[in-house]
Amino acid sequence: MPLYMLLCTDRQGALDIRKANRAAHLDYVAETGCVVLAGPVLDEAGEMAGSLIILDLPDIEAVRAWGAQDPYAQAGLFESVRAQEWKRVIG
Repeated sequence: MPLYMLLCTDRQGALDIRKANRAAHLDYVAETGCVVLAGPVLDEAGEMAGSLIILDLPDIEAVRAWGAQDPYAQAGLFESVRAQEWKRVIG
């Protein structure tokens, strides 16, 4: 099964939204069990400014559906979300 990535960019000035929804986001990740690798994207100041999430799901539609149900997305955190197939080469 292929892997997919979500590359999410936070809206400007939305760090408080991210922090307020972090526990719910992490619970969602744990509950769904399809995240292979994930972590925040950092800005120049070292603050969280987005997310990179690698998912093991059957197709891009399932990836988009997973992303839409993420508490971060539900809270309006993201300015943009890119969903795309990803190929593991190293690691």
